[in-house]
Amino acid sequence: MVATDGSECSHKAVASAVELARLSGGTVYAVYVVSTDYFSSMAVDTGWETMYEVLKKEGHAAVEYVKAVGDAEAVPVEMIVLEGHPAPEIIDYAEENGMELIVLGTLGRTGIDRVLLGSVAGNVVRHSKVPVMVVRGERKLEE
Repeated sequence: MVATDGSECSHKAVASAVELARLSGGTVYAVYVVSTDYFSSMAVDTGWETMYEVLKKEGHAAVEYVKAVGDAEAVPVEMIVLEGHPAPEIIDYAEENGMELIVLGTLGRTGIDRVLLGSVAGNVVRHSKVPVMVVRGERKLEE
């Protein structure tokens, strides 16, 4: 299973997951979580619905990217879009569906960035009963 957010960082994780599946004859389960974290303190209105639809479209684009990478390597890909809090949803899906491995990307943030932004990858690593492979992305230097 590869957890993706559609970012460049997750593209490296996707490449690794597809290669592992190709070598082992497996299937990749591409999972994107539409995060409800943003909406927990917002009133439900037209703005909320618009933002939710944007995030859902991002999710479908992210799993479709994984499907395209899998198709190019003749690896079957199942596309899954969930909603909720990303780390628990990723863990629950993997555990409830018998996944053998969770692959996800991280920027490897440290210090205050990690404290302020948190880390889905870190939470998944700490709490998952399913083995986790974290693929570190490259941090771009800010100009």
